[in-house]
Parts: sequence; structure tokens; C-alpha cells
Amino acid sequence: MNDRAPLADFAQPTLLSELAPRYRVIRAATEGLAAPLSAEDCAIQSMPDASPVKWHLAHTSWFFETFVLEPHVPDYRFYDAAFRVLFNSYYNAVGDKHPRPQRGLLSRPSLAAINAYRAHVDAAMHALLARTDPSSRLGALIELGLNHEQQHQELILTDVKHLLSCNPLKPAYAPVRTAEAPASAQPLEWVEFGEGLVEIGHDGAGFAFDNETPRHRQYLAAFALASRPVTNAEYAAFVADDGYCRAELWLSEGWDWINANSIAAPLYRGDRARQFTLHGMQPVDGHAPVCHVSLFEADAYARWAGARLPTETEWEIAAATVPVEGRFAEDGALHPLPARRERTPLAQLFGDVWEWTQSAYAPYPGFRPATGAIGEYNGKFMCNQYVLRGGSCATPRAHIRVSYRNFFPATARWQFSGFRLARDS
Repeated sequence: MNDRAPLADFAQPTLLSELAPRYRVIRAATEGLAAPLSAEDCAIQSMPDASPVKWHLAHTSWFFETFVLEPHVPDYRFYDAAFRVLFNSYYNAVGDKHPRPQRGLLSRPSLAAINAYRAHVDAAMHALLARTDPSSRLGALIELGLNHEQQHQELILTDVKHLLSCNPLKPAYAPVRTAEAPASAQPLEWVEFGEGLVEIGHDGAGFAFDNETPRHRQYLAAFALASRPVTNAEYAAFVADDGYCRAELWLSEGWDWINANSIAAPLYRGDRARQFTLHGMQPVDGHAPVCHVSLFEADAYARWAGARLPTETEWEIAAATVPVEGRFAEDGALHPLPARRERTPLAQLFGDVWEWTQSAYAPYPGFRPATGAIGEYNGKFMCNQYVLRGGSCATPRAHIRVSYRNFFPATARWQFSGFRLARDS
């Protein structure tokens, strides 16, 4: 495969000399996330939507090998030709793929072999970075690979959480760090925004995925956005009021889904007082944002509360008024915490929990995916998904920005997904 599609929609021109240290840091961070785990932990797949840690470690190397090294390094030697199929995720233009639901059956290659594979790819990448003149196209391609790896860093944490939750021992991935001083949730207030023509989408400065482009105008009616996400205590009141038993609150498909799957609480709740976290079983903090809820659950709560979910346009316009600050993966909490006393009226728009919007994941006006295999990165998934915004406690800090669009099906709950309310003004 020799993909030489233009990548202008993914990144601005970048000096390779600036990427070399970032490459080392990001690759090391991925391996650091796997360090607390055993080889057995790294091999297991707990559900079709998740992947084994071993597969994440290999696939992120496959990406650099397939899209950077093979097209740009003469006589590049593949580590193992079989890896082209085993660790291809969804790139049909590249060739065959191992079925996603069967990734947990790959007892071979071993974790040691995967680590050797990463070392092989890293050696070739370091050599490429050291000898290549600055190139905007190659810089954009490597930048895409680094952001791709950061997405998989978040997936490692969320997939490991689901995996460990399936173990009756309820083991911890990491010990609890020194807790912040106890905090109470701020009173929920409404922040008003006026109507008018607005612009959303990436503004052209720095890296962006193609699904954040092009920047475009939209008309926005006046609206109000809640000052913080919905908390565990507030969501508990919805549960106590038989929220999961009242069909009038639910979208039809959501009602069928919760009944078919006997869902009556957010994911990972052992009971109303305790929940499974990456630190093992821990008490539920009523002041912290509720998380691990689906779009259907978020929408039902909003109806119960006499409100609605925001659109992604409303969310982005509001988020553009505050700095991109919050609790991310580097903070080590690995679970959402109560809102800090913010300098702005809007708290926790970034970090802690991804926030569901009511917006379908669809192309922006004028969107055109890149040609070739790289064009499969985002555009082919613009169907039957909804947009989430803002990042979570598992998202790398440098990976998030105002225009970032995450997307999942309406039933997805294993990500750190929460929500805040909106209403018409």
C-alpha cells in the first residue's frame, strides 16, 4: 500500500524537528499506561467494542509503519508481514483485517513480541526524523499518527476499566492518588447566549482532524447552557423517581434498549453508594459529574428535568468563551471529580467527562475526506453516531481543543461520558 493522499485537512505544516521530541514522549506515554498491567491483562478483550491493550500497542505502531515508514523510507523492512492483517483496524484500502470481535483470541504474538515490534518501528521513525528535511506533508502525516496514538491512549484506559470490571475480584488498575480537598457541587445556574450567525469548526491554527473542518457559519437561536455537568446526586434523584421505568421520558429505541438489557443505572454501579473505578470499588461522590451514561440516558434525564441536551454548535460557542483547562489523564485522578471553583460561569467544559450533545455525527458543509486509505479515518463513520465534546479524565491534555468532535453510538457507555443541560431562551 502506498498512500500519498493530500493531508492538508489534518494538520498545518509542521517542522519534523518539532515532532521528534513529541514522538518520544507520546510513544513512552502509551507504554507507561500498559506498565501496571500483566501480560494476561494485556491479552484479554472484554467485549467487541473494546480491544486488548496488546492490540492497541501493536496497532499504533502499525499506523506509523503503514502510513509513514513504508511510503517514505526506501527499502523499509516490515517487522512481520502477518502484522499487516492482524493489526489493521478498519482500513479497507490497505487490505484484509483480523475480525475486531476476535482480537482477544490472539494469544500470539506475545506481549514481548509486540514490544519488540514497537522498538523496531521506533528505531526506524527516529532515523527518519533525524535525517529528513522539514516537510509539511510528512510533518502532517506524523502529526496525525501522534494524535491517533493519543486516541488509543484514552482507549487503553477505558478498555482496561471495562476489562477489570468483569473480574469478580474488582482489581484496581492504579492506586488512588492523594485526593483533592472535598468539594461541593456548585449550584446549577444558567448561562445565556444570544441568537445570531456564528462560526464553528477548526480555525486553521495547529492540528485538527478532518471532521472538524471546514469552519463554517450557522444560525443559532438564543439558548441557555447549564453552568456545570449533571452530578451523581442529581442523577440519583432521577433514578429514585422511577426514571428508568417511565416510557414517556425515553426515545423509543432507548426504551427498547434499556428493557432488553435490564439497564437501571449508569454503567459500573455496584449499588447506589459504590461504583467500579480504575482504582477499584469506590464510594459514589454525589457532587461529581455522573458518568458512563448513554445518550439515551442523558436524553431521558434532560426530559425529566424539563430541559434538553445542547447541540454541538451551542456547546462549541459556549466553550469558545473559556480556556481549555480541566482535569485530564495527566492529572492521574482517572475518574471525574467535583467542579473546582472556576474563574468563569461555565465549569468543567473540558476534562472530567465527555459531554453528550443531541447532534448527529455528520459532515460539516463542504467536508471532503482525503483520497486513499487515510480518508477512511473519520468520514466513513458519519452514520448512526452522536457527537460528544470536551474530553475526559482519560483524555491526554494536549489532545483536546474547542473544535474536537468525538462520536459514539447512542448506546455507548464504557467511555467517561456525561452531560450538561441546555434549554431554549
